[in-house]
Amino acid sequence: MNGPEQNRDDGAPLPGPFRLDSSKYKCVFAEKRSFYGRSLVIWVTGTSDAGRRAGVVVSKRTFRRAVDRNRAKRLMREAFRLSRHNLMPQVDMILIARAGIAGKRCQEVMSDFEQVCRRAKVWQASSQTGDTHV
Repeated sequence: MNGPEQNRDDGAPLPGPFRLDSSKYKCVFAEKRSFYGRSLVIWVTGTSDAGRRAGVVVSKRTFRRAVDRNRAKRLMREAFRLSRHNLMPQVDMILIARAGIAGKRCQEVMSDFEQVCRRAKVWQASSQTGDTHV
């Protein structure tokens, strides 16, 4: 699943440096800073060792079928991947899917992700219109 062909930047899973280690989840949850959107919830921490990384959580209780859980994970990872250059540099976050993500398109999830990040004050407006990070 993490073969060399998935290191491309065209919808593949988040590369290693942008994926939050499972050992850091407890630190992010300990901060108790959560912000809710229609389709997702983000838990945010801003520490000196943070570096625009994200972890993804999808509950079996909310999404019974594996295909639905996997789609929710893909949508949230893609929203983060396409928007990470707009986030503050020293931030780690956990994205949790809500039932409202079912049936949404990527653009809708990205819009919700941006709104929630703005509310969390971790979004910085990009001064460059032609970003090459995307």
